Amino acid sequence: MNETHKQTLENDIKLITEALQGLYQNSPKALSQLKAAQMHSLLAGGKRIRPVLTLAFCRLFGGNTEAAMPYALAVEMIHTASLIHDDLPSIDNDDLRRGRPTCHVAFGEATALLAADGLFMDAFGVVARNPFVSSEDAREAIRILSDATGSLGLVGGEFIDVDGEGKSLDLEMMQLMHSCKTGALIRAAVMLGALAAGVSVDSAEMKNAVTYADSIGLAFQIVDDVLDVIGTPESLGKNPGKDKSAEKSTYLNHYTIEEAIALADSLTKDAIGAISSYEGSAFLTELALELVSRRN
Repeated sequence: MNETHKQTLENDIKLITEALQGLYQNSPKALSQLKAAQMHSLLAGGKRIRPVLTLAFCRLFGGNTEAAMPYALAVEMIHTASLIHDDLPSIDNDDLRRGRPTCHVAFGEATALLAADGLFMDAFGVVARNPFVSSEDAREAIRILSDATGSLGLVGGEFIDVDGEGKSLDLEMMQLMHSCKTGALIRAAVMLGALAAGVSVDSAEMKNAVTYADSIGLAFQIVDDVLDVIGTPESLGKNPGKDKSAEKSTYLNHYTIEEAIALADSLTKDAIGAISSYEGSAFLTELALELVSRRN
C-alpha cells in the first residue's frame, strides 16, 4: 500500500477508534464493570476492516463520511460482540484475542456474555439515531444490519460452525457458513457506506459494492483458514490451530494451502474488477491486496 493510502487507512482507524472511545460516556457507575468489559474488547486493536470499508465506500460514491461514521461504529460494535461470543467457553473457549486476554477471561463469563449482548443491541440504536441521514435511510440501514446479524446472517453462520464440529462439511455448506458468519457483516459494512452516500440498494453501484464485499469476504476467510495452520501466536495475536483441535471444517479440507491461496488471489481480482471503473477506487484496490497478503 502506497504512503498516501496507508495514511488514509491510519487516519480512518484513528477516527474510528476515537469515536468508539466516546461510547458509553454517560454510563452510570453501577454499570462500570459492564462498560469496562465492552471497552476492553472494543479498544483491543484489530484491523478495523469493516468500519474502514464503510467509510471508504461512502467516499467512493461521493458521500460525506460524517454520515457513514455511525454505521461504521455499529458494524464494529457488532463484530466485536460476535468475537466475545466466539471466545466463550461454550463456543470456541479461547483465552487470547488480539494479543490480550479474551473478555470472559478478564471479566468472567457472565459479564462477557452481557457485554456482547449490549454491544449487539446498542449498535442498532447508534444506527437509528444517525443524525446525518433521513429516517427512511436509517430504517433501511437497520434492515441491512438485521439481515447481516440475525438467523440468516452472522448467528446462522455461527450455528453451522458450532453444529459442524466433528463433521466433514461439504464445500457448499462451508460456503454458506462463511457467507453468513464472515461475509454477511462485511457485505453490510460496504452497503451501509454506499447507503450513507445516497446509493440506492437496487442500483448498479450497490451491486458492484456487494460483489467487492462478497469477494473479499470469502478471500478473507480463506486466508484466515491458512493462517490458522501456518501462523504463530505472536503474528496472529491469538492461538493458531484452533480449527483443527475443535475438529472444524475449513477450506483446507477441500484445498491444499497453495490452491487456497490461489483461490483467495482470484477472488481478490474479482473484487478489484467490480470497483475499478470508479474514480477514487485505488484505495479499495490496495486494501483488497493488503488483506489477501496479510499474515495476521
